[in-house]
Amino acid sequence: MDSANGTAVVVGVDGSESALRAVRLAAAEANRRHRPLRVVHAFIWPLLRVPVDPVAGNPPGGGLRRQAERLVEQAVDVAREVDPGLPVTGEIVDGEASAVLLARSPTATTIVLGERGLGGFTALLVGSVAIQVATHAGCPVLVARGEEHPGAPVVLGVDGSAASRAAVEYAAAQASARGVRLRAVHAYTHPASHRPGDLQPMVYDEARLHDEEAGLLAASLAGLAERHPDVPVDAEPVHARPVAALVEASRRAQLVVVGGRGHGEFTGLLLGSVSHRVLHHSACPVAVVRTADPGRDGTGPAAAG
Repeated sequence: MDSANGTAVVVGVDGSESALRAVRLAAAEANRRHRPLRVVHAFIWPLLRVPVDPVAGNPPGGGLRRQAERLVEQAVDVAREVDPGLPVTGEIVDGEASAVLLARSPTATTIVLGERGLGGFTALLVGSVAIQVATHAGCPVLVARGEEHPGAPVVLGVDGSAASRAAVEYAAAQASARGVRLRAVHAYTHPASHRPGDLQPMVYDEARLHDEEAGLLAASLAGLAERHPDVPVDAEPVHARPVAALVEASRRAQLVVVGGRGHGEFTGLLLGSVSHRVLHHSACPVAVVRTADPGRDGTGPAAAG
């Protein structure tokens, strides 16, 4: 049994094909983590005072609530196709999707979502529910997008921040469970070309900069070999912008793992700009591992493994 906090993998469904992809991903995740799977549908209609029961005189089996029951039943069946022995339960909860899922996050091992559900604006690459849950959840959030590449490594974005430490542990655990390599990518750019007030451009040593960034990456991964001796780690300091480096790496990965907020992010942004943009552009599923600020939302650190 997985020792991480949380009792079940939770997947949100709304009847969309994107949600069914999330169910398949969640079932595989629950199998790897030796956890039960809970399929959750947020039923918003009662909050809007819309009648949900069958109308008198209409054929039996009608009504919005029965429709919700059917889509949950379908999702449970899809999960059991992935793993017939997996313990799966389904539930319908009155409420708005983000609120319903966030309420379950403190006791979930992972929340899994499709990249965009029914009713999402087509211009949005990732739906608002996925963004809101990834921003505020008290557990890792896994978003089913792009394609999983069997046998490919787990890619980890590292920036040396406290937020990335939880992501390091989560990514190593994922690589171990999947039996693949961990590719730790630390992207960096040149320092600012001018100091304030200087007329001449700064002069820096490219090799020294690379060595310094490689040292930061090594420090972020310190002790990982002892904690996860079965996981081969490729540490890659890359001279590139973080989003570009991670999106490129995602083309040859089965999962990209990012922290919720890293160095250089505005403190008012709970989900950092790098994590946000990787969620929108990754070519494979993305896990966001957020280290919560107890003073902000009281949820404490997110589960790391």
